[in-house]
Formats: sequence, C-alpha cells, structure tokens
Amino acid sequence: MRALARRVEIDAHPRAYGQEPLSPRRGESGPDRYSDAVRHIVIAHPSPDLYGSDLQMLESVRAAVRDEWQVTVVLPSDGPLAPRAAAAGAQVLVADFPVLRKALLHPRRLIGFVLHAARATFAARRWLRQSRPDVLYVSTITLPTWSAAGRLARVPVLVHTHEAQEDVSLPVQVALAAPLLLADRIVANSQASATAVTTPFTRLGRRTQIVYNGVPGPPTPPTLSSRRADDPLRLLLLGRLSPRKGPMVALEAVARLVAEGRDVTIRLAGSVFPGYEWFEKELLDRATAPDLAGRVEMLGYVHDRWARLAEADIVLMPSTSESFGNAAVEAMLALRPVVVSATRGLVEIVTNDQTGLLVPVADPDALAQAVARLADDPELAGRLATTGRAEAERRFGVGRYGRELATVLDALVSPPGPVDR
Repeated sequence: MRALARRVEIDAHPRAYGQEPLSPRRGESGPDRYSDAVRHIVIAHPSPDLYGSDLQMLESVRAAVRDEWQVTVVLPSDGPLAPRAAAAGAQVLVADFPVLRKALLHPRRLIGFVLHAARATFAARRWLRQSRPDVLYVSTITLPTWSAAGRLARVPVLVHTHEAQEDVSLPVQVALAAPLLLADRIVANSQASATAVTTPFTRLGRRTQIVYNGVPGPPTPPTLSSRRADDPLRLLLLGRLSPRKGPMVALEAVARLVAEGRDVTIRLAGSVFPGYEWFEKELLDRATAPDLAGRVEMLGYVHDRWARLAEADIVLMPSTSESFGNAAVEAMLALRPVVVSATRGLVEIVTNDQTGLLVPVADPDALAQAVARLADDPELAGRLATTGRAEAERRFGVGRYGRELATVLDALVSPPGPVDR
C-alpha cells in the first residue's frame, strides 16, 4: 500500500500490502497512537475518480469524521479522489485489489478475476487482522473480496450499494448480490437499489436500510437561467459517459430540435470508463455528423461542475437505468430545470411537472419535446427549477445523510440484536 498523508502528499516509499497495520493499534503508546475509545472505520472504495458514488463516499467520510471515527480509505489506484478524502479527514491508502466491472462478466475474464480475488481476499484479511478496525465499510457491490475479507477477519461489514441492475439476467443478479450475504448491514441509496438486493435474496431485506444520498449544494447561492428568447438554448449532460447514461439519446434529441429550426447546443461533461473508448468514439462520430456539426461540445471530466451547471439552461439525464442520480440532484440544487428518464432511482428524485420533467426511457423524440416545452415556457422552467431546489435541499441534504449514516454505524459497533443469516 502507498500511504497518503492527511494533507495530500503521497509517501515516496510504498509499503507492501498487508505487511503493516493501516493505523496505530489500539493500546500502543506514542504521541500519534489512538486510545481504545477511538472507533476506527476502514472504507474500501472501487474508484479514485469523482463521479456520483465517489462523491457520496466523501460524504460518508465527512459524516464519520463528524461522529468522531478514525477513518481510513483504501483505493485500488491513485487519482483525484485521494486528496479529497485526505482533506476530509481520512488516511488514504492505495492497494492492489480487483473491482468487479460489467466487462468482466465473461467466462475467460471471470477466471482471471476469481484468481485475483482469492489472493486479494486473504491479503486483505491479514491486513484487517493487523489494523483491527471496528467496522469495514464496503462502498458498492463491486468489491466482493472486501466483504469476504471482513467476514474472515471477524470485522463487522457494512456494504453501501449504489447499484440497481435491471439489464442483467437473474443468474447475474444472484451472483452480484450473493456477497451481500456476508454483510452485517446493507445501506441502499434508493428503493431501486434495495429492490435489486432483495429480489435475489429476500432475507437481505432484514438488514437493508435505505439512506438517500446526501448531495452538497453549490458554494454560492445560485440564480435562475438568464436566457432570453433569442439566445441559444444551452443543454448539459453531466456524468460518466456510458451507454447506460444515455448520451447518445441526448444527441439524437438535439438533432431533432435542430431539425425543427431551434438554436440548441449541448455539452457532455464526463469521461468514459477504461475499456469504453469505443463508446467515446461513437459519441464523437455522432457529434461531428453534419446535422450536429458545431452543436456538441465534449468537455471530458470537469472539475468545476457548478460552473458548468451555471452556464446551462436545462440539464438532461436520459439514463436507461439509474439507482439514484446525483447529477439530477446537483442540477436541482443549481436552480436548473431537469429532464430525466422515468426509470428506477430517478423517479424517486423527480416528480413530473413539479420538480422536473420525466420522459420515457431511450426516447429521443420525447426528450426533444420536453426540452422544447421548457424552452417555450420560461415560467414553467423557472417554477420547476425553484421547486426542485427546495425539494432537493429538504430530501437530499448532507446533514440528514450524515445523521442517518451515523445511526447505522453506531448500531454496528453496538448492535441491538442478532441479524438473521
């Protein structure tokens, strides 16, 4: 593991995975040692990026720190999330452990994953026994090795699931949910995620609790879009570029709006997963086609999402499947009207014609019509933006999230009773 100092600097001398305790053992002496009264939580997270589940993990770190936990975050590689987690008060380490991606669900690739997972599980078990945390927090279901390692090391395991897979077969759903049987508690970020967990294994319902994401708002009070009737209409799609997020649907909707004679532009703010470069090329080819030439800007990953939101008039989220949708909440907090797909987690966020507009999944015509409706009715757009912001602050605030997560963590340290297995 490579240790990351509290204030961002990376240690130049990496430590071997599993050979040293992550933090001082309770009972040891010295000025930097922790007492038995300090609770220690290890958070295993699958990505060093700064997308929805990554930003939510940061809120989990902040909540735990506020509740006086000693927090250690373990990442599979270095990246922009590491200094953010350190600044939030966590010790950050980088270790070699596998992350279960959809691309691995192939017989040949799966064999390699299983072998890597077996080695990583026993290495993580050794390390957990040395560092002796009070709780292991496994961030997303893509880290089955950590759930297994926690159970083998006899550390209470909390799994925070952000997934709501509806486009996979039942056997795959069972395989993805099976490691959750090793968890003492499960936090689901929506009813959609909870259903995805409990459909294959109904018994998991007893240890699953829904805690909606806590999403921080912009650093300064936002203002409504100042677009005039003769100004170009500026659309934004914010988030990871993957087929599931629907960026191609957004481009087709823009093409239809342009064909109607509307002056519309769209920005795609996000990057692809490694291995999905083919999809990025498809998007670029479509964006540069004659009917969209000059209408599409591909920004890549953006660090100042609030600035990009402030520059937009309408935010789109045409996902085919979504467990929650942090980007939709961020748009609402930024006082921007949202048009989202009527799918799973998004319908738990947006109420049609009250806090945003819902459209059918994978329907560029309906998406174009909804955008045109907002463009032609500024009063409606302003009302949806204002109501949406108030609802997002009420339901998805970081204070509420922190309190609910702290309750779950406290129960793991002093559980009220046995959990059905």
